[in-house]
Amino acid sequence: MLFAGFAEKEEQSVNVHHSSNTTTTNPCFIHPTAIVHPNALIGQGVSIGPFCTVSPSAKLGNGCQLQPGSHIFGNTDVGDNCMMMAGAIVGDDYPGCTVIGNNNIIGHHAVIGVRCQDLKYKLEDECFLEIGDNNDIREHTSVHRSSKSTDKTVIGDGNLIMGSCHIAHDCKIGNNNILANNTLLAGHVEVEDYVHTAGATVVHQFCHLGSFSFLGGGSVVSQDVPKYTMVAGERAELRGLNLVGLTRRGFSMAEIRSLKTAYRKIFMRADANAGSFEDRLAEVEQHEELIRVPAVQAMLQSIRNSFVEDRRGICKFRHWNGS
Repeated sequence: MLFAGFAEKEEQSVNVHHSSNTTTTNPCFIHPTAIVHPNALIGQGVSIGPFCTVSPSAKLGNGCQLQPGSHIFGNTDVGDNCMMMAGAIVGDDYPGCTVIGNNNIIGHHAVIGVRCQDLKYKLEDECFLEIGDNNDIREHTSVHRSSKSTDKTVIGDGNLIMGSCHIAHDCKIGNNNILANNTLLAGHVEVEDYVHTAGATVVHQFCHLGSFSFLGGGSVVSQDVPKYTMVAGERAELRGLNLVGLTRRGFSMAEIRSLKTAYRKIFMRADANAGSFEDRLAEVEQHEELIRVPAVQAMLQSIRNSFVEDRRGICKFRHWNGS
């Protein structure tokens, strides 16, 4: 470890990697109080502020910014134009690695890519975290690496993860999701795309949240949430379709009408001859008009998938009696 100097000295103290398509040199700034290991790979135009730490096996892409008191530990690869806000910690010295894409913001005092909280994890096992591009991970959020070498925690692209959220080991987060403040995801949770959770939502381990679903504030979700639906309640129940989200995301009125019809036939039948849940689901699958709509097909498949192998089934729904 060494105390690196200002920009005019940085090429002598740390390894600077240059992009193959870059023709001009963009100098780095490294504050005198920052501790940057000489083996770290530092891109062009990187700014490392006071009291930061960069580990020997770290790699920082072009244009990255480390605000005061932020730290990059372990085998960590950070892409271009990422910003670590003050107090952020990225990576860990345990076996494995943390890989972060381009244009990500890691908020104040967030802790990203550290050892999981699973008692089954063995210290000698490799553990992994991969984060895509254009994510905004806000203050005090924690994201843990995988619990075993055969798996990894994954966050896709374009997600907004608000303050004090927790994403546990082996979670799979898709693209363009919004996790509001204090959303807590237990291990092995899968979140598809365009999911929106309200504040203080808690999701049980191994649950699946389908694309374009909405989870109401304070919900405790212990079973899967099908695509396009909305759940709410202290023990989350299905409360209909996420109509606001579907409209905002450009679903046509015809698609939404078909989804409404399918949802009513499956979950809101009040007549005495409605049959079992399986009967109602099969009826919609055999409906000549509805089954031609791709969105309806996707919702039906999402429901079916929740009942295979070791999946947890779907959230409870209210039984209607016609009164």
